[in-house]
Amino acid sequence: MKILLADKLPPSGLTVLENAGHEAISSPDLTGEQLEVALQTLQPQVLVVRSTKVTAPMMDGCPSLELIVRAGAGYDTIDVAGASARGIFVANCPGKNAVAVAELTIGLLLALDRKIPDAVGEARQGNWNKALYSKAAGLKGKTLGIVGVGSIAEAVIARAKALEMKVVAWSRSLTGERAHELGIQVLPSPVAVAQVADAVSLHVASTPETKHLANRPFFEAMKEGAFFINTTRGAVVDEEALQWALETKGVWAGLDVFDDEPSAKVAAFEKALVKHPQVYLTHHIGASTQQAQDATAAEAARIINTYAAKGHVPNCVNMEVHSPATHLLTVRHLDKVGVLAAVLDEMRKADWNVQEMENLVFEGAKAACARIRFAGSPNEEIPQRISDHPDVLAVSLIAL
Repeated sequence: MKILLADKLPPSGLTVLENAGHEAISSPDLTGEQLEVALQTLQPQVLVVRSTKVTAPMMDGCPSLELIVRAGAGYDTIDVAGASARGIFVANCPGKNAVAVAELTIGLLLALDRKIPDAVGEARQGNWNKALYSKAAGLKGKTLGIVGVGSIAEAVIARAKALEMKVVAWSRSLTGERAHELGIQVLPSPVAVAQVADAVSLHVASTPETKHLANRPFFEAMKEGAFFINTTRGAVVDEEALQWALETKGVWAGLDVFDDEPSAKVAAFEKALVKHPQVYLTHHIGASTQQAQDATAAEAARIINTYAAKGHVPNCVNMEVHSPATHLLTVRHLDKVGVLAAVLDEMRKADWNVQEMENLVFEGAKAACARIRFAGSPNEEIPQRISDHPDVLAVSLIAL
């Protein structure tokens, strides 16, 4: 397969792909119009990206494109709906950068408590100010609030507990049983977490449902002088509400992501929030450790190799969970040329729209069983006509 790598991946991932016989083209600086032109020119079957945006017009210019792999967990930079409408698989690499993001989260937490960036900056200006920078509260016994409990949050929880912090959390999927296993307290809402926590860290995916999850009511609920950390996506935070919290409630923020951050790796970046003295920031580098990049590259290569060999896409994010199928047609038949074609022709005549289909071949390859889920009005004449085919052994039709 021809693969376009539009972001930098470690050589280890490239080697795995080349050893599998793929044509891997590495162009890590492609963005925007350059990426669109490259897709039109190269016509790859697979596109691998990290933070690069992939739009529907880009897909339109590359009809050969079958699979987009996000070499990371979040895939909000990819037009997933556009890919789905064009029959393009989208996959991600969840959990491979969990430890890296968790480490940065804890790093920001410690920086906020000890005011490390300010201390470094003042010392480099020639000022020794132990009187100011020896006033940290300390983290032991404090409450860390987690919003969204996935693999990254679980890694944060483990490290926070090693610092002897209490942990409370909210997540749509978090059960009392799972909270007990993690040794944390589950709360009913993000606002409830904000109310009791000395520091809050966000770890939800960026979706329409989580846009501005950290909003004005959320920040109003936070304690005076509490810490706020975001290493997930900028869209999850209402930045005007955060600005209010900084100025009105004395909140301190550690931010790795911003709502309108540059997509290029090097670019101008002007934002009032960045210049606020109570904001410590990094440059969307949460997943950027060598360990995480190697693990993510290996997972991206595994996804591509599995798809090439089996037609199956691990970690696919845009398959319909429940298709519109209304009925299941099961056809046991001799494993001969033309049998399934005849079955599908009868379904076409009946205006039955196939939603899902599999054909399982029995040992010895003498017979097979086709299971076809479809949407359409049931008609007993169609199964009978299929049964009349000389190479069909049995037919059944059930409603789903």
